[in-house]
Amino acid sequence: MSAPAVFFYLAGAAAVLSALGMVLNVRNTVAAAMNLVVTMIALGVIYVTLDAHLVAALQIMVYAGAIVVVFLFVVMLLNLRRDAFPRPRQRLTKVAAVVIAFGIAAAFLHIIPTALPTVREIPADFGSYRAVGLALYRLFVLPFEVTSLLLLAAIIGAVVLAKRRLD
Repeated sequence: MSAPAVFFYLAGAAAVLSALGMVLNVRNTVAAAMNLVVTMIALGVIYVTLDAHLVAALQIMVYAGAIVVVFLFVVMLLNLRRDAFPRPRQRLTKVAAVVIAFGIAAAFLHIIPTALPTVREIPADFGSYRAVGLALYRLFVLPFEVTSLLLLAAIIGAVVLAKRRLD
């Protein structure tokens, strides 16, 4: 097995484990955010093994950097010290997360054998600056702008909620 394949599988395992840690850690939101950072960095490593260096850099800068910092800022601004959900609801959340995870895994295991014959080779410019720019500003302009507006609305909502608590 080649070195990139080993890194790919190790980063994949790290991403899955840290994502599970993020979902199942309902007691400490800061620890869940740190698990999210590990997940995003592991995904960046996966992109590097696929020779998509720009996408890897964007993954780490935008998601592991900016989005998680904004998330932590909102958590600390709202001063969440204890669980927002009562004990029975936490158990229900964990059970639902496990059921959904098994459902997604079963769907992937069902889809993968049928998709294998149609696997195509990765295009030569996959992950390049030009390919990402063309896709982002030609095909996905509307979703990109809608996402930025949703993030802005979330930040404004967090500030309004925090201001109400201070008054």
